[in-house]
Amino acid sequence: MTGHSLRETAAVALSLLDLTNLKDDCTPAQIEALCARAQSPYGNTAAICIWPRFVAQARGILGVDHAVKIATVVNFPGGDMEAADVAAEAREAIADGADEIDLVIPYRAFLAGDEQAVADMVTAVRAECKGHVLLKTILETGEIKDTTLIRRASELAIEAGSDFIKTSTGKVAVNATLEAADIMLRAIRASGRKVGFKPAGGIGSVSDAALYLSLAETIMAPDWAMPSTFRFGASSLLDDILNVLAGGESKTASSGY
Repeated sequence: MTGHSLRETAAVALSLLDLTNLKDDCTPAQIEALCARAQSPYGNTAAICIWPRFVAQARGILGVDHAVKIATVVNFPGGDMEAADVAAEAREAIADGADEIDLVIPYRAFLAGDEQAVADMVTAVRAECKGHVLLKTILETGEIKDTTLIRRASELAIEAGSDFIKTSTGKVAVNATLEAADIMLRAIRASGRKVGFKPAGGIGSVSDAALYLSLAETIMAPDWAMPSTFRFGASSLLDDILNVLAGGESKTASSGY
């Protein structure tokens, strides 16, 4: 971020963080710890991002209308469920108290040429996200790979009503990259809609976060990034944020084109 110190960047990144535990062996005790960690001495993260089976527990811990939002994942991570089943999954999670739904598009069908599958999936889940429930749509850019197709997936997700578009599940070999972020942010800008962006997977340091924030500032506008327009999906980033806010150095940036 232009003109911002590393500590200022860390404070911004904290406010934009979806603190994540999507480990297959996640336990209720770990969810309790995650809810506590999301409320740091320096401020709250934007959200926690957890498996649907833990949403009711997290809502019980955080209570109603907590500043830390509860995000959960559907059609995750493979993206190959039926739209009606995914809509039902989202409906149940929202009933349990989810504030935000992170939906994986059927990216394999999309790669096989089926754009309609993407539109139908996003539309079906969008219909469940009533009121203030945010829909964050995961493209799985590391599997799509092709820049033209990443752009097209972004457009389809935006046109079908996504509130955010997100790079990755964090469950594949290649997750968030600056190249994919560039394509997705430009698609958001071209759409003229208020759509947010969420890089996820592999962002482990404030130095990494600064690269994405700088890119968003360049493509969108200075100070565009706020919790309603930008999130980081990460499990380890909070450690580095807290270290920097306590006066330490950030780990070396690892992101790149």
